Amino acid sequence: MNQWYQKYRQAIQYLLFGVLTTLVNIVVFFLLEKTLPYLMANAIAIVVAILFAFYTNKRFVFQSISETKKEHIDELIRFVGFRLFSGLLDMMSMWILIGIFKSDTSLAKILTQILVFVLNYVFSKFFVFKNVSS
Repeated sequence: MNQWYQKYRQAIQYLLFGVLTTLVNIVVFFLLEKTLPYLMANAIAIVVAILFAFYTNKRFVFQSISETKKEHIDELIRFVGFRLFSGLLDMMSMWILIGIFKSDTSLAKILTQILVFVLNYVFSKFFVFKNVSS
């Protein structure tokens, strides 16, 4: 069992912290969308989720260690850049599903998070924390 876990540790950790990041995003969105326009609530939820995800992905999933402050900042910039890109896709998906197709906000948010979850793993694994062993 331990050998199996070690082989798939990174994927298991990403799944765990990805689910937690998604929950952070969804909870913040649902709390804010009661008092703010849905796109504003979604933007704030994305920012909070990005901050949570950077720490958990760097520390627990990819176990990335920055030797210098510059390496840390470069990693943060790449991470935030890719997350902002997926956040833009998140925003566009929400606008299309809710604004154009008149979907339920809950269903739109959940469907959008599935797409974002997969994209963020690919971005993090191959472009952000790329110098870290699996």
